[in-house]
Amino acid sequence: MTANLIIALKIAGLGLLGIFVSILLIMGVTALVARIPEKKKE
Repeated sequence: MTANLIIALKIAGLGLLGIFVSILLIMGVTALVARIPEKKKE
């Protein structure tokens, strides 16, 4: 019973961490794209 609870907490924690990291990545990419002129398309 306790093991299942710990696993559930770990999954929930990883989910929140993943969302947080995703938001940071999106913000970072948006900032980079905003700095790069649209003339330079790779």
